[in-house]
Amino acid sequence: MYILNRGRHLSYQRGKRNTTPGTSLIKIEGVDDTKAANFYLGKKVAFVYRANKEVRGSKIKIIWGKVTRPHGNSGVVRAQFRRNLPPKSFGASVRVMLYPSSI
Repeated sequence: MYILNRGRHLSYQRGKRNTTPGTSLIKIEGVDDTKAANFYLGKKVAFVYRANKEVRGSKIKIIWGKVTRPHGNSGVVRAQFRRNLPPKSFGASVRVMLYPSSI
């Protein structure tokens, strides 16, 4: 049994001219409105990637974050990560964990 959903890193939160790299926009699969997006508030998000250098026997690294609030009406959510996601990750998949649970 999986305890995660897939999502995509769309972009940073932004205005017409300025970007805010501290907040990333995530589109979660199967979430198409604000009501469904509210379920994911507070849930953990992981961006998993491979690095060149091996650390403690693994080349896999993870940047953790959490869903903070919905963004717009189409089910996109805002997430803040411990270290800002790199622009290279635009369009890449992220894992949305179903914990911590509020039900």
